[in-house]
Amino acid sequence: MFVFQSCNGGALVVSPARPQLIRAMNEQLLLDHIRGAGELSRADLARTSGLAKNTVSLALANLERAGLVRTSGVRTGIPGPAAVLYQVAPDAGFVLGLDVGSHYLRGAIRDFAGTVRARATHKVRTSNGPARVAELAVLAAKLRAEAGLGAGDVTQTVLGSPGVYDPRRDALSLAGGLPGWDKPVVLHELRAAFGDTLMLENDIDAAALAERAHGHGRDVESFAFVSIGTGIGMGLVLGGRLHRGSHGAAGEIGFMPLDSEASTDQADARRRGSLEAAASSAGIVRAARRSGMRGPVSARHVFAAAGRGDERALKVVADEALLVAKAITAIITVADPDLVVLGGGVGRADGFLDLVAVQVRLLAPVQPELRVTALGDDAVVDGCLAAGADRLWERVTATLTPPPTPDPPSWRPPRSSP
Repeated sequence: MFVFQSCNGGALVVSPARPQLIRAMNEQLLLDHIRGAGELSRADLARTSGLAKNTVSLALANLERAGLVRTSGVRTGIPGPAAVLYQVAPDAGFVLGLDVGSHYLRGAIRDFAGTVRARATHKVRTSNGPARVAELAVLAAKLRAEAGLGAGDVTQTVLGSPGVYDPRRDALSLAGGLPGWDKPVVLHELRAAFGDTLMLENDIDAAALAERAHGHGRDVESFAFVSIGTGIGMGLVLGGRLHRGSHGAAGEIGFMPLDSEASTDQADARRRGSLEAAASSAGIVRAARRSGMRGPVSARHVFAAAGRGDERALKVVADEALLVAKAITAIITVADPDLVVLGGGVGRADGFLDLVAVQVRLLAPVQPELRVTALGDDAVVDGCLAAGADRLWERVTATLTPPPTPDPPSWRPPRSSP
């Protein structure tokens, strides 16, 4: 095997790959195959990888010594001797996924092989940022105890959070749904509680990752996950990869300049964006109040009243569908996804997708498939687990590759004597 190296003059020089690098590449290749299939025998790995059987055996022995794979049993019921099966070692690493919401904190722990070891939900009891971090730490401790893990056993933590994290400024912004959450002290407290492996992910982006891994997004190359509930946001997957944008703000569609006279409040719009103020659950309640609906009013009550035929509620829901359809049309004209998935409490309301689809057909130049997410309240947590598993996998496989050695000094002919 050969690798290509660039010389100072810009020319490419072909040189033989070091044996350590070849072994590491073989080990990573086999590890990827086992991860994708769940469990495989030596013969399976030789066939799918194209490597010789003795090479496979050597690589498996190295991976087993490193604690990255283990035997999981034997395959029987086929001619010939029983084949020993190998799987990724579950205890090689653990991912903690957390979802911080305005009313609930959710979390789960999964092992290196993908099994969820613990899952829990905690009702929020405080409103300020540092106290909410403390509640997240309590939830994490509960999850570790349920999974039988110590504080140092979690090797990757991912937090799904409202707002945008910009790593260049090391700052969280646009977290309007959680007052005070974007203060610098919150990041400091989060890192103190969860360590250097903490990774921040926008909550709706995390839900889109869950949709890609477990939902309707599995079978398409590009889709938009649009969440409408207490807030509004979008996760955009293009070419099979989550698109975050240059500043991490891709998907902040709550700031689209779309509003409605019936549901808009200018102060709310300045705080969290025009579309979010008008089309979130708060906007629905505002429109219902202005239409004359009395008593305990919530978005859920408005949709229930519309289902009973209440004319005022029907008008509020129709206006909401039109606003959402305008936002989806803007997404279509810019990104042209194969699929748009609606999520969130409002997005999943019975019959709402049909109303939105009618308006999209009238407004949009092309018609992607529209579907309601089949994922539940743990979508953000599951997306955090998926993102954390990918990051942990990168870290583990990077340890297989030996560090580069410096190039030998260039040989030059000795100077001739004058």
